[in-house]
Amino acid sequence: MKKTIFKITKMDCPSEENLIRMKLNEISSIINLDFDIPNRKLTIFHNGKADQIENSIIELNLGGKKISTEQTNQQEFKENKNQKKLLWSVLIINFVFFIIELTTGVISKSMGLVADSLDMLADSFVYGISLFAVGATIIKKKYIAKLAGYFQIALAIIGFLEVLRRFFESEKLPNFSTMIIVSVFALVANGMCLYILQKSKSKEEAHMKASLIFTSNDIIINLGVITAGILVNYLNTNKPDLIIGTIVFILVVQGAFRILKLSK
Repeated sequence: MKKTIFKITKMDCPSEENLIRMKLNEISSIINLDFDIPNRKLTIFHNGKADQIENSIIELNLGGKKISTEQTNQQEFKENKNQKKLLWSVLIINFVFFIIELTTGVISKSMGLVADSLDMLADSFVYGISLFAVGATIIKKKYIAKLAGYFQIALAIIGFLEVLRRFFESEKLPNFSTMIIVSVFALVANGMCLYILQKSKSKEEAHMKASLIFTSNDIIINLGVITAGILVNYLNTNKPDLIIGTIVFILVVQGAFRILKLSK
């Protein structure tokens, strides 16, 4: 058996990892994939030559380049069941806060909260695709990814239209206190996710490090919604809420396109 290491410069989140997994899933000579997202490296254990694997990685246009190939005696690759439990915990937390933020966002008329709820939903999709598609056929994985991507885009478009309506029409100010309080709780939830994911650091941590990066971005968004709530109160205008909502909707669409890559 051989071990080939690739440097993939554009691999920085779970979407790219899933994209690579689905692309390489069709190559029967591959025995195991070991992702190191923080260092943007992928170690592949396989039989035979690495030519087909290398060509497939290059086709993804993620800046993939082979670093080395060598023989290895490693035979066992144990999937860490604890990682799955941790990912399920993170998925549940994200989905629960999607419901909470969507509900309070609609009630308080805050587009920032609504947009952040969709970002939470996007996270849930990423974790859900990774977990639900385990052991499924390639066709089923691609079908799930396609549904998730188009659903996110549809929600984001509806959000954009609502932002435009509120921007040009006279609208009641969003409830800044609800924005801040709910976002603080969401911030705490994402902090919990980081803590949960960090518990796996001493074990095989490819998925966990990817999830840490993903969840860290959510904390930045939470802080953005909190700041928007403060500005809404201070400036007595809904523009900060609409601006942060627009920014988050853009992030949701970007995430959706990444997911759609999985369905190709």
